[in-house]
Amino acid sequence: MKAITMFYLTDCGYCAKAHTALEELMNENPAYKEVPLTRIEESEHMDVAEQYDYYAVPSFFDGKEKLFEAHLFMSYEEIRDEVKKVLDYALEH
Repeated sequence: MKAITMFYLTDCGYCAKAHTALEELMNENPAYKEVPLTRIEESEHMDVAEQYDYYAVPSFFDGKEKLFEAHLFMSYEEIRDEVKKVLDYALEH
């Protein structure tokens, strides 16, 4: 199982959607709760965030490999689908 790192901002609407999606998905599939997930608030840990290659949040990584980076105008359903892919990836590897 892979450990996942998530970068987010507290006042980011897309990040709020990703957090909601994580909660829903973990409630639907308890195996997702076992995925080691580190959530890093970008503005509180700029020194860490600067070590990763991304432009927008939320962004999810396996080590330094970017698995998902949000973009403008993403719907909740699109974000949820991408977060599910990240969790599935973590379980499969």
